Amino acid sequence: MREVPIQSPDPLWRQAISGAQILFVAFGALVLVPLLTGLNPSLALLGAGVGTLLFQLVTGRQVPIFLGSSFAFIAPIIFSIQTWGVPATMGALACVSVMYFLFAGLVWKHGAEIVHRYMPPVVVGPIIMIIGLSLAAVGVNMAMGRSGDGKIELVPYATALTVAAIAFGTTVLVAVFARGFFRLVPILAGVGAGYIAAILFGLVDFGKVAEAPWFSMPTFVAPSFELAAILFMLPVALAPAIEHVGDVLAIGGVTGKDYTEKPGLHRTLAGDGLGVLFAGMVGGPPITTYSEVTGAVTLTRNYNPAIMTWAAVLAIILAFFGKFNALLATIPVPVMGGIMMLMFGSVASIGLNTLIKARVDLDEPRNLVIVSAVLVMGIGGLALNFDGLTLQGVSLCGVVAVLLNLVLPAARSRG
Repeated sequence: MREVPIQSPDPLWRQAISGAQILFVAFGALVLVPLLTGLNPSLALLGAGVGTLLFQLVTGRQVPIFLGSSFAFIAPIIFSIQTWGVPATMGALACVSVMYFLFAGLVWKHGAEIVHRYMPPVVVGPIIMIIGLSLAAVGVNMAMGRSGDGKIELVPYATALTVAAIAFGTTVLVAVFARGFFRLVPILAGVGAGYIAAILFGLVDFGKVAEAPWFSMPTFVAPSFELAAILFMLPVALAPAIEHVGDVLAIGGVTGKDYTEKPGLHRTLAGDGLGVLFAGMVGGPPITTYSEVTGAVTLTRNYNPAIMTWAAVLAIILAFFGKFNALLATIPVPVMGGIMMLMFGSVASIGLNTLIKARVDLDEPRNLVIVSAVLVMGIGGLALNFDGLTLQGVSLCGVVAVLLNLVLPAARSRG
Protein backbone atom coordinates (compact mmCIF):
# COMPACT_ATOMS: atom_id res chain seq x y z
CA MET A 1 0.00 0.00 0.00
CA ARG A 2 1.43 3.37 -1.04
CA GLU A 3 1.79 5.62 1.98
CA VAL A 4 0.71 9.25 1.79
CA PRO A 5 3.54 11.70 2.56
CA ILE A 6 3.62 12.88 6.18
CA GLN A 7 2.05 16.29 6.67
CA SER A 8 3.67 18.98 8.77
CA PRO A 9 1.79 19.47 12.04
CA ASP A 10 -0.94 22.13 11.99
CA PRO A 11 -1.05 24.92 14.57
CA LEU A 12 -3.38 24.22 17.49
CA TRP A 13 -6.00 26.78 16.37
CA ARG A 14 -6.23 25.11 12.96
CA GLN A 15 -6.52 21.67 14.56
CA ALA A 16 -9.37 22.98 16.73
CA ILE A 17 -11.22 24.34 13.69
CA SER A 18 -10.70 21.05 11.83
CA GLY A 19 -11.97 19.18 14.88
CA ALA A 20 -15.09 21.36 14.99
CA GLN A 21 -15.69 20.57 11.32
CA ILE A 22 -15.39 16.83 11.99
CA LEU A 23 -17.91 17.09 14.84
CA PHE A 24 -20.26 19.07 12.59
CA VAL A 25 -20.09 16.35 9.93
CA ALA A 26 -20.83 13.64 12.51
CA PHE A 27 -23.31 15.71 14.50
CA GLY A 28 -26.50 14.92 12.58
CA ALA A 29 -26.13 11.16 12.90
CA LEU A 30 -24.66 11.45 16.40
CA VAL A 31 -27.70 13.10 17.97
CA LEU A 32 -30.27 11.44 15.69
CA VAL A 33 -29.91 8.07 17.41
CA PRO A 34 -30.87 9.32 20.91
CA LEU A 35 -33.66 11.46 19.44
CA LEU A 36 -35.14 8.40 17.69
CA THR A 37 -34.76 6.08 20.66
CA GLY A 38 -35.73 8.44 23.46
CA LEU A 39 -32.28 8.52 25.05
CA ASN A 40 -30.53 11.69 26.21
CA PRO A 41 -28.64 13.52 23.39
CA SER A 42 -26.18 15.00 25.91
CA LEU A 43 -25.16 11.49 26.96
CA ALA A 44 -24.71 10.56 23.30
CA LEU A 45 -22.32 13.50 22.93
CA LEU A 46 -20.50 12.55 26.13
CA GLY A 47 -20.28 8.89 25.08
CA ALA A 48 -18.95 9.80 21.63
CA GLY A 49 -16.38 12.22 23.05
CA VAL A 50 -15.06 10.00 25.83
CA GLY A 51 -15.36 6.90 23.63
CA THR A 52 -13.22 8.47 20.92
CA LEU A 53 -10.59 9.45 23.49
CA LEU A 54 -10.57 5.88 24.87
CA PHE A 55 -10.20 4.55 21.32
CA GLN A 56 -7.22 6.84 20.80
CA LEU A 57 -5.71 5.70 24.09
CA VAL A 58 -5.89 2.03 23.08
CA THR A 59 -4.64 2.63 19.53
CA GLY A 60 -1.90 5.09 20.47
CA ARG A 61 -3.72 7.92 18.64
CA GLN A 62 -2.62 6.56 15.27
CA VAL A 63 -5.97 6.25 13.45
CA PRO A 64 -7.96 9.33 12.28
CA ILE A 65 -11.35 7.93 13.28
CA PHE A 66 -14.23 9.45 15.25
CA LEU A 67 -16.75 7.24 17.07
CA GLY A 68 -20.42 8.23 17.26
CA SER A 69 -23.86 6.77 17.93
CA SER A 70 -24.49 3.49 16.07
CA PHE A 71 -27.55 3.22 13.81
CA ALA A 72 -27.44 -0.57 14.04
CA PHE A 73 -28.83 -0.37 17.57
CA ILE A 74 -31.80 1.98 16.94
CA ALA A 75 -34.47 -0.69 16.46
CA PRO A 76 -33.11 -3.00 19.20
CA ILE A 77 -32.91 -0.10 21.69
CA ILE A 78 -36.52 0.94 21.00
CA PHE A 79 -37.76 -2.62 21.46
CA SER A 80 -35.62 -3.23 24.53
CA ILE A 81 -36.76 -0.04 26.26
CA GLN A 82 -40.40 -0.95 25.61
CA THR A 83 -39.83 -4.48 26.93
CA TRP A 84 -37.32 -4.19 29.78
CA GLY A 85 -36.96 -0.45 30.45
CA VAL A 86 -34.04 1.98 30.13
CA PRO A 87 -31.71 0.68 32.92
CA ALA A 88 -31.85 -2.91 31.65
CA THR A 89 -31.31 -1.69 28.10
CA MET A 90 -28.22 0.24 29.22
CA GLY A 91 -26.90 -2.84 30.98
CA ALA A 92 -27.42 -4.91 27.85
CA LEU A 93 -25.68 -2.29 25.70
CA ALA A 94 -22.73 -2.21 28.09
CA CYS A 95 -22.48 -6.00 27.77
CA VAL A 96 -22.30 -5.65 23.97
CA SER A 97 -18.71 -4.55 24.55
CA VAL A 98 -17.92 -8.16 25.46
CA MET A 99 -18.54 -9.10 21.81
CA TYR A 100 -16.00 -6.50 20.68
CA PHE A 101 -13.43 -7.76 23.17
CA LEU A 102 -14.12 -11.34 22.02
CA PHE A 103 -13.64 -10.35 18.37
CA ALA A 104 -10.46 -8.48 19.32
CA GLY A 105 -9.11 -11.59 21.07
CA LEU A 106 -9.94 -13.82 18.12
CA VAL A 107 -8.31 -11.42 15.67
CA TRP A 108 -5.22 -11.13 17.91
CA LYS A 109 -4.87 -14.90 18.01
CA HIS A 110 -6.07 -16.03 14.57
CA GLY A 111 -6.02 -12.93 12.35
CA ALA A 112 -8.88 -10.98 10.78
CA GLU A 113 -10.00 -13.94 8.66
CA ILE A 114 -11.61 -15.58 11.72
CA VAL A 115 -14.32 -12.91 11.72
CA HIS A 116 -15.17 -13.47 8.06
CA ARG A 117 -15.15 -17.24 8.47
CA TYR A 118 -18.02 -17.29 10.95
CA MET A 119 -19.78 -14.16 9.69
CA PRO A 120 -19.61 -14.20 5.89
CA PRO A 121 -21.80 -11.85 3.81
CA VAL A 122 -24.62 -14.40 3.61
CA VAL A 123 -24.91 -14.14 7.42
CA VAL A 124 -24.22 -10.43 7.90
CA GLY A 125 -26.30 -9.17 4.96
CA PRO A 126 -29.76 -10.37 6.06
CA ILE A 127 -29.04 -9.48 9.71
CA ILE A 128 -28.33 -5.87 8.71
CA MET A 129 -31.53 -5.88 6.63
CA ILE A 130 -33.54 -6.98 9.67
CA ILE A 131 -31.96 -4.27 11.80
CA GLY A 132 -33.32 -1.74 9.31
CA LEU A 133 -36.74 -3.28 8.65
CA SER A 134 -37.78 -4.64 12.03
CA LEU A 135 -39.23 -1.34 13.21
CA ALA A 136 -40.23 0.22 9.89
CA ALA A 137 -43.74 0.73 11.27
CA VAL A 138 -42.35 2.98 14.02
CA GLY A 139 -40.94 5.42 11.47
CA VAL A 140 -44.17 5.43 9.47
CA ASN A 141 -46.28 6.04 12.58
CA MET A 142 -44.08 8.94 13.66
CA ALA A 143 -44.22 10.44 10.17
CA MET A 144 -48.01 10.39 10.47
CA GLY A 145 -47.81 12.24 13.78
CA ARG A 146 -48.43 9.27 16.03
CA SER A 147 -46.46 7.60 18.81
CA GLY A 148 -44.14 4.79 17.76
CA ASP A 149 -46.79 2.13 18.44
CA GLY A 150 -49.43 4.13 16.54
CA LYS A 151 -51.85 4.33 19.48
CA ILE A 152 -51.63 8.06 20.28
CA GLU A 153 -51.99 10.98 17.85
CA LEU A 154 -49.42 13.64 18.80
CA VAL A 155 -49.70 15.89 15.75
CA PRO A 156 -52.67 16.26 13.31
CA TYR A 157 -52.30 13.83 10.39
CA ALA A 158 -52.11 16.32 7.49
CA THR A 159 -49.69 18.63 9.30
CA ALA A 160 -47.50 15.73 10.36
CA LEU A 161 -47.26 14.31 6.84
CA THR A 162 -46.34 17.73 5.44
CA VAL A 163 -43.54 18.25 7.96
CA ALA A 164 -42.28 14.66 7.53
CA ALA A 165 -42.30 15.06 3.73
CA ILE A 166 -40.21 18.25 3.97
CA ALA A 167 -37.66 16.54 6.25
CA PHE A 168 -37.58 13.43 4.06
CA GLY A 169 -37.43 15.35 0.77
CA THR A 170 -34.69 17.73 1.90
CA THR A 171 -32.53 14.84 3.07
CA VAL A 172 -32.96 13.09 -0.28
CA LEU A 173 -32.22 16.22 -2.33
CA VAL A 174 -29.06 17.05 -0.37
CA ALA A 175 -27.83 13.44 -0.47
CA VAL A 176 -28.36 13.15 -4.23
CA PHE A 177 -27.67 16.63 -5.62
CA ALA A 178 -25.43 18.47 -3.14
CA ARG A 179 -21.73 18.82 -3.83
CA GLY A 180 -18.63 19.20 -1.68
CA PHE A 181 -19.01 19.60 2.06
CA PHE A 182 -22.82 19.84 2.02
CA ARG A 183 -23.09 16.33 0.61
CA LEU A 184 -21.70 15.08 3.93
CA VAL A 185 -24.58 16.49 6.01
CA PRO A 186 -27.89 15.38 4.39
CA ILE A 187 -29.39 14.27 7.72
CA LEU A 188 -28.56 17.58 9.37
CA ALA A 189 -30.11 19.43 6.42
CA GLY A 190 -33.27 17.31 6.59
CA VAL A 191 -33.70 17.82 10.32
CA GLY A 192 -33.11 21.57 9.90
CA ALA A 193 -35.68 21.96 7.11
CA GLY A 194 -38.24 19.82 8.93
CA TYR A 195 -37.66 21.78 12.13
CA ILE A 196 -38.22 25.13 10.38
CA ALA A 197 -41.44 23.78 8.88
CA ALA A 198 -42.54 22.57 12.31
CA ILE A 199 -41.93 26.05 13.75
CA LEU A 200 -44.05 27.59 10.98
CA PHE A 201 -46.86 25.14 11.79
CA GLY A 202 -46.66 26.04 15.48
CA LEU A 203 -45.46 22.62 16.61
CA VAL A 204 -42.39 23.84 18.56
CA ASP A 205 -42.52 25.16 22.12
CA PHE A 206 -39.40 27.10 23.11
CA GLY A 207 -40.51 27.46 26.73
CA LYS A 208 -38.27 24.67 28.00
CA VAL A 209 -35.30 26.13 26.13
CA ALA A 210 -35.76 29.44 27.90
CA GLU A 211 -36.04 27.68 31.26
CA ALA A 212 -33.00 25.45 30.73
CA PRO A 213 -29.70 26.56 32.32
CA TRP A 214 -26.69 27.31 30.16
CA PHE A 215 -24.66 24.72 32.08
CA SER A 216 -26.32 21.44 32.99
CA MET A 217 -24.99 18.14 34.28
CA PRO A 218 -26.32 15.27 32.11
CA THR A 219 -28.77 12.92 33.83
CA PHE A 220 -26.85 9.65 34.02
CA VAL A 221 -28.65 6.31 33.93
CA ALA A 222 -27.37 3.53 36.19
CA PRO A 223 -27.50 0.25 34.26
CA SER A 224 -29.16 -2.91 35.53
CA PHE A 225 -28.38 -6.33 34.14
CA GLU A 226 -31.17 -8.66 32.99
CA LEU A 227 -30.22 -11.85 31.17
CA ALA A 228 -33.10 -11.67 28.66
CA ALA A 229 -32.17 -8.13 27.60
CA ILE A 230 -28.48 -9.02 27.37
CA LEU A 231 -29.08 -12.08 25.18
CA PHE A 232 -31.39 -10.03 22.99
CA MET A 233 -28.78 -7.32 22.44
CA LEU A 234 -25.51 -9.29 22.06
CA PRO A 235 -26.00 -10.52 18.45
CA VAL A 236 -26.65 -6.95 17.28
CA ALA A 237 -22.90 -6.38 17.68
CA LEU A 238 -22.26 -8.58 14.62
CA ALA A 239 -23.19 -5.79 12.19
CA PRO A 240 -21.20 -2.87 13.69
CA ALA A 241 -18.19 -5.15 14.28
CA ILE A 242 -18.11 -6.02 10.59
CA GLU A 243 -18.70 -2.35 9.76
CA HIS A 244 -15.76 -1.47 12.02
CA VAL A 245 -13.43 -3.71 10.00
CA GLY A 246 -14.64 -2.09 6.78
CA ASP A 247 -14.17 1.43 8.14
CA VAL A 248 -10.64 0.68 9.36
CA LEU A 249 -9.75 -0.65 5.91
CA ALA A 250 -11.42 2.37 4.28
CA ILE A 251 -9.55 4.99 6.30
CA GLY A 252 -6.35 3.04 5.64
CA GLY A 253 -7.04 3.31 1.92
CA VAL A 254 -7.45 7.08 2.29
CA THR A 255 -4.28 7.69 4.32
CA GLY A 256 -2.17 5.02 2.64
CA LYS A 257 -1.51 3.16 5.90
CA ASP A 258 -2.42 -0.38 6.93
CA TYR A 259 -4.06 0.07 10.32
CA THR A 260 -4.87 -3.64 10.55
CA GLU A 261 -1.13 -4.15 11.07
CA LYS A 262 -0.27 -1.03 13.09
CA PRO A 263 -1.74 -0.42 15.61
CA GLY A 264 -3.58 -3.66 14.68
CA LEU A 265 -7.22 -4.58 14.10
CA HIS A 266 -7.39 -6.18 17.54
CA ARG A 267 -6.53 -2.83 19.12
CA THR A 268 -9.07 -0.87 17.08
CA LEU A 269 -11.79 -3.40 17.97
CA ALA A 270 -10.84 -3.27 21.64
CA GLY A 271 -10.85 0.54 21.58
CA ASP A 272 -14.30 0.56 19.99
CA GLY A 273 -15.52 -1.93 22.60
CA LEU A 274 -14.17 0.18 25.45
CA GLY A 275 -16.13 3.15 24.10
CA VAL A 276 -19.30 1.04 23.87
CA LEU A 277 -18.81 -0.06 27.48
CA PHE A 278 -18.46 3.54 28.71
CA ALA A 279 -21.54 4.71 26.78
CA GLY A 280 -23.68 1.91 28.20
CA MET A 281 -22.53 2.54 31.76
CA VAL A 282 -23.52 6.23 31.69
CA GLY A 283 -26.78 5.93 29.72
CA GLY A 284 -25.81 6.75 26.14
CA PRO A 285 -26.24 4.80 22.88
CA PRO A 286 -23.45 2.49 21.69
CA ILE A 287 -20.82 4.10 19.48
CA THR A 288 -19.16 2.94 16.31
CA THR A 289 -16.70 4.16 13.68
CA TYR A 290 -18.27 6.82 11.42
CA SER A 291 -18.02 6.45 7.63
CA GLU A 292 -19.09 10.07 7.10
CA VAL A 293 -16.00 11.17 9.01
CA THR A 294 -13.89 9.08 6.64
CA GLY A 295 -15.58 11.01 3.82
CA ALA A 296 -14.65 14.29 5.49
CA VAL A 297 -11.04 13.15 5.92
CA THR A 298 -10.97 12.23 2.22
CA LEU A 299 -12.36 15.64 1.25
CA THR A 300 -10.07 17.72 3.49
CA ARG A 301 -7.00 15.46 3.14
CA ASN A 302 -6.18 16.19 6.77
CA TYR A 303 -4.98 12.86 8.18
CA ASN A 304 -3.82 14.10 11.58
CA PRO A 305 -5.49 11.99 14.34
CA ALA A 306 -5.17 15.01 16.65
CA ILE A 307 -8.19 16.62 14.94
CA MET A 308 -10.29 13.70 16.23
CA THR A 309 -9.07 14.55 19.72
CA TRP A 310 -10.35 18.10 19.28
CA ALA A 311 -13.69 16.81 17.92
CA ALA A 312 -14.01 14.54 20.96
CA VAL A 313 -13.25 17.34 23.42
CA LEU A 314 -15.80 19.64 21.74
CA ALA A 315 -18.44 16.87 21.93
CA ILE A 316 -17.81 16.52 25.67
CA ILE A 317 -18.17 20.30 26.14
CA LEU A 318 -21.50 20.32 24.26
CA ALA A 319 -22.77 17.52 26.51
CA PHE A 320 -22.86 20.02 29.39
CA PHE A 321 -24.52 22.81 27.39
CA GLY A 322 -28.05 22.75 28.88
CA LYS A 323 -29.86 25.07 26.45
CA PHE A 324 -28.48 23.21 23.46
CA ASN A 325 -29.83 19.88 24.68
CA ALA A 326 -33.18 21.47 25.57
CA LEU A 327 -33.37 22.76 21.99
CA LEU A 328 -32.83 19.24 20.63
CA ALA A 329 -35.70 18.00 22.81
CA THR A 330 -38.12 20.39 21.05
CA ILE A 331 -37.82 18.61 17.69
CA PRO A 332 -41.34 17.26 16.93
CA VAL A 333 -42.18 13.63 16.16
CA PRO A 334 -42.95 14.09 12.41
CA VAL A 335 -39.47 15.50 11.74
CA MET A 336 -37.90 12.40 13.26
CA GLY A 337 -40.42 10.18 11.45
CA GLY A 338 -39.44 11.58 8.06
CA ILE A 339 -35.77 11.00 8.79
CA MET A 340 -36.41 7.59 10.35
CA MET A 341 -38.17 6.22 7.26
CA LEU A 342 -35.13 7.03 5.17
CA MET A 343 -32.57 5.85 7.72
CA PHE A 344 -34.23 2.49 8.39
CA GLY A 345 -34.48 1.92 4.66
CA SER A 346 -30.85 2.93 4.21
CA VAL A 347 -29.71 0.39 6.80
CA ALA A 348 -31.72 -2.34 5.05
CA SER A 349 -30.16 -1.29 1.74
CA ILE A 350 -26.68 -1.66 3.24
CA GLY A 351 -27.56 -5.25 4.10
CA LEU A 352 -28.77 -5.88 0.56
CA ASN A 353 -25.64 -4.27 -0.85
CA THR A 354 -23.54 -6.58 1.34
CA LEU A 355 -25.06 -9.56 -0.47
CA ILE A 356 -24.64 -7.93 -3.89
CA LYS A 357 -21.01 -6.89 -3.41
CA ALA A 358 -20.08 -10.36 -2.22
CA ARG A 359 -22.00 -11.86 -5.16
CA VAL A 360 -23.94 -14.19 -2.89
CA ASP A 361 -25.66 -16.71 -5.18
CA LEU A 362 -29.28 -17.04 -4.05
CA ASP A 363 -29.83 -19.81 -6.60
CA GLU A 364 -27.68 -21.89 -4.25
CA PRO A 365 -30.10 -23.62 -1.82
CA ARG A 366 -28.00 -23.08 1.36
CA ASN A 367 -27.73 -19.34 0.73
CA LEU A 368 -31.42 -19.06 -0.09
CA VAL A 369 -32.33 -20.91 3.11
CA ILE A 370 -30.18 -18.66 5.32
CA VAL A 371 -31.41 -15.38 3.83
CA SER A 372 -35.06 -16.46 3.63
CA ALA A 373 -35.20 -17.78 7.19
CA VAL A 374 -33.63 -14.65 8.64
CA LEU A 375 -35.91 -12.26 6.74
CA VAL A 376 -39.16 -14.07 7.58
CA MET A 377 -38.27 -14.61 11.24
CA GLY A 378 -37.16 -11.02 11.68
CA ILE A 379 -39.93 -9.21 9.81
CA GLY A 380 -42.61 -11.64 11.00
CA GLY A 381 -41.61 -11.20 14.65
CA LEU A 382 -40.98 -14.86 15.52
CA ALA A 383 -40.19 -15.31 19.22
CA LEU A 384 -38.85 -18.35 21.06
CA ASN A 385 -39.68 -18.63 24.76
CA PHE A 386 -37.47 -20.69 27.08
CA ASP A 387 -38.94 -20.75 30.58
CA GLY A 388 -39.47 -17.00 30.68
CA LEU A 389 -36.44 -16.17 28.52
CA THR A 390 -37.45 -14.81 25.10
CA LEU A 391 -35.26 -14.83 22.00
CA GLN A 392 -36.55 -12.73 19.09
CA GLY A 393 -35.75 -10.00 16.60
CA VAL A 394 -32.12 -9.39 15.68
CA SER A 395 -30.84 -11.71 18.41
CA LEU A 396 -32.82 -14.69 17.14
CA CYS A 397 -31.92 -13.89 13.53
CA GLY A 398 -28.23 -13.63 14.39
CA VAL A 399 -28.17 -17.00 16.16
CA VAL A 400 -30.13 -18.71 13.38
CA ALA A 401 -27.96 -17.24 10.61
CA VAL A 402 -24.67 -18.27 12.25
CA LEU A 403 -25.92 -21.78 13.08
CA LEU A 404 -27.33 -22.39 9.60
CA ASN A 405 -24.08 -21.22 8.03
CA LEU A 406 -22.10 -23.64 10.20
CA VAL A 407 -24.46 -26.61 9.85
CA LEU A 408 -25.47 -26.51 6.18
CA PRO A 409 -22.95 -28.12 3.78
CA ALA A 410 -20.85 -25.85 1.61
CA ALA A 411 -22.07 -25.07 -1.87
CA ARG A 412 -21.23 -27.76 -4.41
CA SER A 413 -19.68 -26.77 -7.69
CA ARG A 414 -22.02 -27.19 -10.61
CA GLY A 415 -20.91 -29.18 -13.55
